[in-house]
Amino acid sequence: MSSSVGTRIGATVARLSRSLRVQLLCWVLLTLLGAIGFNLYDSFWTADATANLVTDRTLLASARVIVEAVRVDEGGNVQVDVPPAALEMFDTGFGDRVFYQVITVWGSLVSGFPDLPLPASQRVGEDRAFHGADVRVLMLDHPVVGLSGDGAISVTVAVTHNSQYAMRRQLWLSDFSKQFVLVFVASLVTILGLQRGLAPALRLRDAVRQRGRNRLDPLPPEMVQSELQPLVHALNDHMERVQSQMAAQRRFVSNAAHQLRTPLALISTQASVAAREEDAARRDEALAALRTSTRQISRLASQLLTLSRAEPGSRRPRSDATDLSKAAREILEAHAEEALRRNIDVGLEADRPVIVEGDGTMLREMLVNLIDNAIRYSSTDGRVTVSIRQEGDAVVTVEDNGPGIPVSERDQVFERFYRIIGTESEGSGLGLAIVREVVEGAGGSVSLGDAVGGGLVVTVRLPLA
Repeated sequence: MSSSVGTRIGATVARLSRSLRVQLLCWVLLTLLGAIGFNLYDSFWTADATANLVTDRTLLASARVIVEAVRVDEGGNVQVDVPPAALEMFDTGFGDRVFYQVITVWGSLVSGFPDLPLPASQRVGEDRAFHGADVRVLMLDHPVVGLSGDGAISVTVAVTHNSQYAMRRQLWLSDFSKQFVLVFVASLVTILGLQRGLAPALRLRDAVRQRGRNRLDPLPPEMVQSELQPLVHALNDHMERVQSQMAAQRRFVSNAAHQLRTPLALISTQASVAAREEDAARRDEALAALRTSTRQISRLASQLLTLSRAEPGSRRPRSDATDLSKAAREILEAHAEEALRRNIDVGLEADRPVIVEGDGTMLREMLVNLIDNAIRYSSTDGRVTVSIRQEGDAVVTVEDNGPGIPVSERDQVFERFYRIIGTESEGSGLGLAIVREVVEGAGGSVSLGDAVGGGLVVTVRLPLA
């Protein structure tokens, strides 16, 4: 039972520690408490100074009353009858004891306590110890008419600290109560302010929650304060990107379905023709066409899968060390049969390993599509040259002498399923789209240019490992 209660308390504390309202309130209260702590410290010493000043003024008044009672008789002797008022002014109800001393300038005791400690200077109170008690002592020198010599007496008055400490405590507690009320009122105002200040953020939350899953229109930034408007703009930008991505996915699915429907229909037709055909030559022709269509749809499915895997977030990030020179050599060897069949001169310029970091499988797919496109679109008796080198980055260039790509269409060819009008070679329009996805995912760039003598040069730059 106790463990479950402890768990609930811990969960509640953790939830409160993540609350913006609680965090702001804590910071405001922490600032207030720090300021109030300093004020209370300062007010304590102010109250102490005030109590000392009042006590010193009372001691000085008492000494003056005693001085006024000093007289010199006919024989030249100093006498004093201490007026009760000189001592009663210390009767404040806190049980203070009062001590006094009256001496002449030459040191003769006239009245009072002979061992009363004397302060270092006149008219300034000092703290001393006397008869086991802490006292406040003040001395006053005053001339007396009728005395020989300097004709002055010294009056010293001392009082215990009871009333002084009581006055200091009362002054400090009065200030403390005011500071406590200030903290309480400030806390209430802060809570109310946080409630009103966070209300727009809560309205924004409700507005997002109440939207349907297909509703991605922008939120009005004016619904929140200016400090929160960047958050609304960020949400709107994110929803716009999601909307664009959803539209691209819908176009992709639609185009993929269209691209798959044609070869599937051909396969179905060719299979039916081969099944009905009695002539062996025509049946073989139908079966050959069926195999060609099957290869086309197999390649299209493979490219669709590759493109899906190349999209950001579709795979766990990998950091394979890939030698582009070795990978290009292996891919050219795999395409050597097709190049020989069409009498295409294929060359590789790579004199040393060029290592990059990234998804090794996708980097190989990038090279496969670049080399396959170059061979596919090169004319018979053409040439394809692959170059791998280092120029600050890893640079891959694939050059062919095919028809090339017009400058006006070099941005569009990176879109999915885009094919240049009039292209005779078989293809799905996914090769360069795959290349761009892989290169951008690896932090590189891809560009198109004209080959010397006609054709296309594809240049890919990737950061070195």
